[in-house]
Amino acid sequence: MLMCMRTVITLDDELHRRAKAYAARHGTTLAALVGDALRARLARKPATRRTPVVLPTFRGEGLAPGISLDDMKTIYDRMEGVR
Repeated sequence: MLMCMRTVITLDDELHRRAKAYAARHGTTLAALVGDALRARLARKPATRRTPVVLPTFRGEGLAPGISLDDMKTIYDRMEGVR
């Protein structure tokens, strides 16, 4: 026999309304719907960790004269001159 634990969960009103309506349309109970959803979520494979992206760095003397990262207009003006 399957043992069941009684517990209390708090759902916002909209989610509760939608979940009850979904359960009714599919001929199940809210408790069964929540149980199915939890089982499905717990059965998912955990997300694999991606290897970190290594970005290249370059030696240099910083920004070109007249360029300020605090003023994007200087960058856009310089970009316009390159075209």
